[in-house]
Amino acid sequence: MRRSTNQREAILKMLTSTRSHPTADDIYDEVRKEIPNISKGTVYRNLKVLQKMKQVRELNLDGAKSRFEVAIASHYHFRCENCGRVMDLDVPIHTELNCEIAKQTGLRVSHHQLEFRGLCHDCQSSIGKQTTSELPRSKLRGIL
Repeated sequence: MRRSTNQREAILKMLTSTRSHPTADDIYDEVRKEIPNISKGTVYRNLKVLQKMKQVRELNLDGAKSRFEVAIASHYHFRCENCGRVMDLDVPIHTELNCEIAKQTGLRVSHHQLEFRGLCHDCQSSIGKQTTSELPRSKLRGIL
């Protein structure tokens, strides 16, 4: 087991203190407030180590910028297609999907990662004031 470092502890502390899903750059900006001389490379390396130690999970779906969270119980996510916000969803994980995929394909499935997409409450409120014809096509996917 790797020994803990001040940098690693600061990264974990930052991730534990938030319900948001920050990018590595966001983590770097926050941790620099506590450790001003930390480098971006150190943050990236420590995030990789924390992932290997299964203390941090990387969320990277659909080629979007990676976001990070403390590795807690499995859960699904929702990403707003308008503002990019990522939220945890408190709904049951359907582990039977793992078995179904394994049965149908012969693959060995360890877990699955699922992200729902659409519009968050804030964006629904602001976009709801516009007519559908005024919205960019990229925003329509979450509405139609």
